[in-house]
Amino acid sequence: MSDDPASKDSGATAEPVAADSSEPSPRAADAPSSADAPSSADAPAEPTASDHSAAAAEMRARWRTFTILALISLIADQATKIWARASLPTMVQGHPTGPNGTCAIPADLQSFACVGKPVEVIDSFWHWRLSMNPGSAFGLFSSGGMLSRVALSAIAIGAVIAMFVMFKKARPDQKILHWALALIAAGAVGNLLDRAYYGVVTDFILWHVGDRVPAADGGAGITWQHEWPVFNVADIVLVIGVGLMVIDMLQDWKRDREKKLRRLEKAKAAGLIRDL
Repeated sequence: MSDDPASKDSGATAEPVAADSSEPSPRAADAPSSADAPSSADAPAEPTASDHSAAAAEMRARWRTFTILALISLIADQATKIWARASLPTMVQGHPTGPNGTCAIPADLQSFACVGKPVEVIDSFWHWRLSMNPGSAFGLFSSGGMLSRVALSAIAIGAVIAMFVMFKKARPDQKILHWALALIAAGAVGNLLDRAYYGVVTDFILWHVGDRVPAADGGAGITWQHEWPVFNVADIVLVIGVGLMVIDMLQDWKRDREKKLRRLEKAKAAGLIRDL
């Protein structure tokens, strides 16, 4: 009798082993489930044509505001300077170069052959007094000569370009910053035009306190004990613009601080942060 195993199992029928349906196939395991698939509601919405149109209209409105405010400020500055040069009186204290011994404006004021004669606006506080300033706002850097003139002109041009760039990048809700940038640009351009055309800036607004005193050099000028440097409308516009920019910075700081506090409160409510 043969002990061959094949002869023993020849009568048995082989039963196929069914695959375990509980184990996913590799292809099924790799396929993302509907729960894991990103939802169209969670994805950021693509800007529509109406969104682009609204953004363009908002930007046009901002530039319109910028242009109007800057033009009004610039026109006010240049108009008052023209009036000051043409109307405010001067006094001779040297050898003026104008016809019949009159003062030539602005050359004789710059050389101190003539000086501006004060015209009262508010006694003991405010006078008009024509002055030519080779420096920057409020008479700063007035003794630098041609180098100072070129440097100040370059700084003014750079400041105007910076104002345009900042305005373009400003958020729509930063209304105060929009006004600030327009005013600063207008003030810089106003004094830049004077410096480019005359070589000096026309100043005529004098604020002062105290009693009148003789001119320090014994000349014909009239001064007061305490004088603020003579200035013009462009200087006023610049100061207002810088003040508004500071206000915008403080508002931004306050807004960011409130956002951080809100995020902190949400984290505490979710148990992510505990008070020590």
